[in-house]
Amino acid sequence: MGFFTTTTTIINNSPPQDETPFTYVEGTGKGPRKWGKVNPHWKSCGNGKLQSPIDVVDQRVQVFPNLGKLKKDYKPAPATLKNRGHDIAVEWKGDAGKININETRYKLLQCHWHSPSEHTFNGTRYHLELHIVHLSSCGTIAVVGIVYKYGRPDPFLAKLINHINSTAKERDLGIVNPGDIKFGSRTYYRYIGSLTVPPCTEGVIWTIVKKVRTVSRDQVQALRDAVHDGFEANARPIQQLDGRTIFLYNPGVSARSI
Repeated sequence: MGFFTTTTTIINNSPPQDETPFTYVEGTGKGPRKWGKVNPHWKSCGNGKLQSPIDVVDQRVQVFPNLGKLKKDYKPAPATLKNRGHDIAVEWKGDAGKININETRYKLLQCHWHSPSEHTFNGTRYHLELHIVHLSSCGTIAVVGIVYKYGRPDPFLAKLINHINSTAKERDLGIVNPGDIKFGSRTYYRYIGSLTVPPCTEGVIWTIVKKVRTVSRDQVQALRDAVHDGFEANARPIQQLDGRTIFLYNPGVSARSI
């Protein structure tokens, strides 16, 4: 259980709202390899040892039943859709519920998308990744990641598509139910990482749902068309694991290494 004690308190952890200081294109002087030098507050992007995203390799994963079922308690709440330049985000206003990890409550703040996926699985990168961002009362971040491959449209994105296609930087969505985000599996990976955009703050508790869901090509294209030029592909390169353990919670499976 010492795994949980490695988390650190994160203050002022929101990703930047102005995307101009960084890009995803190497050779610009502001690409991912240079993020740690663009701003003195972003040093973790360059020299951090708990950085995200990572490649989830089966041989490195340790089954850990004591993680327990992911307890989420979401509820409908007012929300806005924001085009932050580098991504598209849904931000909830008020109380949209929470998740419970190791008896700590993390309030739901927002979700956003990366295309292609940021995390990879045995070297495989998928077409889209959703990040659902939560914050505890002591300032620690917990993010749930869900990856998607091309196939049937995603129901949650389908409800937002008209707003995503709008040229408005911010749009009121009315009441949005985060429970409409389908996880599809109780099996998940868990590790300690970081924000995947500057300032790359470390100590983030990552929960990656194992099931790969589906999204349509049109939905991914809409997300790409909506962001600013140069951010159509907004996935940070894979970071070194640096000795970290990736845990797997799989209901009904006894503790062992795979």
